[in-house]
Amino acid sequence: MAEIRFIFAGVFIDGTAAAARRNVMLTVENGIITAINPATRPGADDDIPIDDLSCCTILPALVDCSVFLSRSPAVDQRMRSADEESGPAIKAAMVERHIYDCHAHGVRGVADCGDISGLIKDYQGRMAEENIIDIKTSGPLCRDRHWAADSPANNDFIKIAYDDNIEAADARHPRLSHEDLRYILRLRGRKKAVVTANGRQSVKEALEAGCDAIEQGYAMGENNLREMADKGVLWIPNLLRAKNALDSAGSSGDVGCRFSHRYVAPGKRQPGAEAFWQKTLNEQLKQLRFARELGLTTAVGTGAGSIGILHGESMAEEMKLFIKAGYTREETIHCASENGAGFFGMKELGALTVGRQATFLITRGTAQQLPRKLSYLEGIYVDGIPSAIYHKNHEQVPAKPLTGDLHIKEKPSA
Repeated sequence: MAEIRFIFAGVFIDGTAAAARRNVMLTVENGIITAINPATRPGADDDIPIDDLSCCTILPALVDCSVFLSRSPAVDQRMRSADEESGPAIKAAMVERHIYDCHAHGVRGVADCGDISGLIKDYQGRMAEENIIDIKTSGPLCRDRHWAADSPANNDFIKIAYDDNIEAADARHPRLSHEDLRYILRLRGRKKAVVTANGRQSVKEALEAGCDAIEQGYAMGENNLREMADKGVLWIPNLLRAKNALDSAGSSGDVGCRFSHRYVAPGKRQPGAEAFWQKTLNEQLKQLRFARELGLTTAVGTGAGSIGILHGESMAEEMKLFIKAGYTREETIHCASENGAGFFGMKELGALTVGRQATFLITRGTAQQLPRKLSYLEGIYVDGIPSAIYHKNHEQVPAKPLTGDLHIKEKPSA
């Protein structure tokens, strides 16, 4: 027998980039949205039970297209080094904490760019019915052509470091040649390929080689943006990397993550650094504004696990930068949900339309308070019912171990 649930939303943002709607009634059967209709305030007609969320805004669950679950975002290099050298048990506990942090801020899908397969395999046989988070994995970053032959077959996508991250002080790794990049992409099979590339020439070469997505893309220029729009290549701009570097440079190096008081470390101010990062951020915002004009598909990826970039919490900060670049809130939510879910094949996440899973976030207040309110979620629904895992006062409640609750989406075997 079908389980039917009616949910009344005061404000409804469906994740398709359409304008927010007021007073909407969702009909959910067995976890699937079967109808979305205008409605008056919920009543008691026919004794039908209704979840009254009339004081709240409903929006899709979020997808972070660039995270490192096994890395600490600590600013203090001593802490980062200690975390990197720690044993499997400590690293596994850190992964669990970062998954909890993502979930607590409404991020229910992530594309992990680290080697976490060994840290999560012990949980796969003890998964609970409640889905915590949909994790797509790339395995270790691809930095040379030998990686292609050794790449694990069960990884969901490949992540190629054609350039070092934009905030790297110097090149720490030998750079792939264009020929090597083309060779790796020829061997990828049906897996999506995300390439980290910056500058006009590097991005041009990545596009010529046939990548599916460009991450970062700083200073790549309008011609590359046009080509990406024409080819349907996804862009993950990673704006927060430059914003974080700017905040650090502008505070004498003392604060590495301005929007959080959890990660603070001493530093020395570098002459010219603030002007450099301000220019870099402004140029990236300008590129993103042009991408919107072109209709280029963009997605939100924070780089969480990099210095000062927190898991979960950083999602709202990256979304604020999309809005600063000229995206509407509804368009930004579309980039932070449907675009990432569609690219990485997260079938249970994405836009809230008829026929899709009724998995969504609830914030109290108006749509104008987004994305700030994502740090204070009223609730999370999974398949049409309130999540048994989410706690509204998650900062006051000690994190519970997620052993047995980790939900890993495996790519079906060919």
